[in-house]
Amino acid sequence: MEEIAALAEKPQSPYIISDEIYHGLVYAGKEHSILEFSNRAFVFNGFSKLYAMTGLRLGYVIVPRPFVRPMQRLQQNFFISANSIVQKAGIAALEKAADDVVRMKNIYNERRKYMIARLRKMGLGITVEPTGAFYVFANARHISSDSYQLAFDILQKARVGIAPGIDFGKNGEGYLRFSYANSIENIAEGMDRLERYLTD
Repeated sequence: MEEIAALAEKPQSPYIISDEIYHGLVYAGKEHSILEFSNRAFVFNGFSKLYAMTGLRLGYVIVPRPFVRPMQRLQQNFFISANSIVQKAGIAALEKAADDVVRMKNIYNERRKYMIARLRKMGLGITVEPTGAFYVFANARHISSDSYQLAFDILQKARVGIAPGIDFGKNGEGYLRFSYANSIENIAEGMDRLERYLTD
């Protein structure tokens, strides 16, 4: 919250673009939006993460009032609209999925805790424990300084798909990103394979 508030107060940032696609998918504390601190913000969000509606491609943007009409002009030239089935699914998510969201957040949280414990046991460093979304960014610099090559080696030899840290910028080099958006059984199998890879 403090970082968002500080960003909103910067005078050299007349408008802020905030990607809030994981808003609501948190496991500790309360989620925050830039809109709590500034109305000079463009907020992008959608249904793919919180409501697990990835394939339906339903999203939205909240814009400052002076930009509503310009955004409408842009939109009408780039898209027609979300199809009616997707719109109905979005309404159903908003009106009926609250209990499902809570249930899935609890399931994600259990997977998160399990994965963090397993990765730490294998010697991978977790600089910042994730408190939202469904990814763990783990430090593997003691294994390799080339995260791209390491990720592909793990894929080929252990059959575990992970993202190389370099994909997230130069400061991510040496890290690996793991997803816990899968069943606990598959996560356990993946962790077992990774452990064998690291100890063989």
